[in-house]
Amino acid sequence: MSFAAMAAQLDYHVMQQIFARFQAAEPEPKGELHHVNSYTLLVAVALSAQATDVGVNRATARLFPVADTPEKMLALGEEGLVAHIRTIGLYRNKAKNVMRLSRILVEEYGGQVPSSRAALQSLPGVGRKTANVVLNMWWGHPAQAVDTHIFRIGNRTGICPGRDVIAVERAIEDNVPVEYQRHAHHWLILHGRYICTARKPKCAVCIIRDLCPYEEKTL
Repeated sequence: MSFAAMAAQLDYHVMQQIFARFQAAEPEPKGELHHVNSYTLLVAVALSAQATDVGVNRATARLFPVADTPEKMLALGEEGLVAHIRTIGLYRNKAKNVMRLSRILVEEYGGQVPSSRAALQSLPGVGRKTANVVLNMWWGHPAQAVDTHIFRIGNRTGICPGRDVIAVERAIEDNVPVEYQRHAHHWLILHGRYICTARKPKCAVCIIRDLCPYEEKTL
């Protein structure tokens, strides 16, 4: 089925029903990365690339009590950071990026995490998805962070089809009713992570099964 055909199947009223159900099931969805402020959120999201939230949380449980500001992170030093995150994939490169972005925050932003996407994306190791997570979770912007789960179910269900992550992000902005934009990416991530899984989607317990055009429903 083409992207256009899938999108056409889910009109505004269907999208309203889908997200009303998501909201009823989880009125205030939360991200699963542990953090205590905007800086630790930024670091946690940057560390989570190609890693699981569980693995990142395990590492940061000991890291953040001693380095919850860019100044403290710089004082800890790169090798000190490595000692905490070596269980995370690509930890060497991530440690370098965290130290570099911490120095930039101190020298250019007074130790504060900026609240614009452009400024966030200018930081080492911070891409569009990371910037959108921080904008959404900390400042409440309706920014849509598209990960592999959202990309998969966006195309599978027709909620936000697209050939790349930018197209899917735009489809969320275009298709999802405005009152659900704030939490849209969290609902979709959690749905993809726990229900609409890659290999064996749990269609039998899916709350939007009757609204979904995906044909290969599982029993």
